[in-house]
Amino acid sequence: MANLPPSLSMKSVALSGASSSSSNDRKLLSAEQLILDLSNPELRENALHELSKKREIFQDLAPLLWHSVGTIPALLQEIISVYPVLSPPTMTPAQSNRVCNALALLQCVASHTDTRMLFLKAHLPLYLYAFLNTSSKSRPFEYLRLTSLGVIGALVKVDDSEVIRFLLQTEIVPLCLRTMENGSELSKTVATFIVQKVLLDDVGLEYMCTTAERFFALGRVLGNMVTSLAEGPSPRLLKHIIRCYLRLTDNPRACDALGSCLPDLLRDATFSGCLYDDPPAMQWLQQLLHNIKVGGRAPQGLAHMFVN
Repeated sequence: MANLPPSLSMKSVALSGASSSSSNDRKLLSAEQLILDLSNPELRENALHELSKKREIFQDLAPLLWHSVGTIPALLQEIISVYPVLSPPTMTPAQSNRVCNALALLQCVASHTDTRMLFLKAHLPLYLYAFLNTSSKSRPFEYLRLTSLGVIGALVKVDDSEVIRFLLQTEIVPLCLRTMENGSELSKTVATFIVQKVLLDDVGLEYMCTTAERFFALGRVLGNMVTSLAEGPSPRLLKHIIRCYLRLTDNPRACDALGSCLPDLLRDATFSGCLYDDPPAMQWLQQLLHNIKVGGRAPQGLAHMFVN
């Protein structure tokens, strides 16, 4: 195929660049208009739906949401509006979908480098805790809890001790433990991931191992999850559980305590098939068992080990 003349080649590149720029401009204008629509109660529902559906294609949507006048209050208004239907649990699927669209936009803000700390310093995660504190197993409530966990998950995904310190000053750990006990498999997975990220931070590990009450609350929930997974394995969830246990062994007192309270199901070959296709998880389990073996098997009376 013959080469295009330089003049034509340069022209096509220019046209291509102009077309791309024009497309980006149209997307920006579209996003800006939808953000303006959020401040109009009559247009808000459609704007929430469209923005949450297309949030991946709108570049820098998070800064636009944060810095545009009235937008964050409008999203918070959507969240607060469903508080009355949380207890007794009367929320409809339509109400759940609408507030989850608002939460999806907050997740966008929570995950963006330029707005993450602004989101945190405004204490916006606290508005989500009412949703995590619900217990109804109906789809609208499960969807609401899962989407709320997604916002917190976006915060902890990037390693930042300041984020962990903030969350530890709130009730996020007990709320995650509650979800790990009673949620759906997907909600349990996200909640366990959040606890894992807390533990992987030195501040979080110290927090969980400072008192016997905190350590054994976590150990009890993890142990119950392991038992339930023996009946219905979930490789992804099991991987997060193993990583939590492995991280706990980095604390000498916790490692000693795990010598007695680590579930026997993790010591035998119960999950060999479940982990067969996941070499990293298998390696974590082997390292966990090695760490506990080196640390020794602690006696039954363990509470004294966590007394300062």
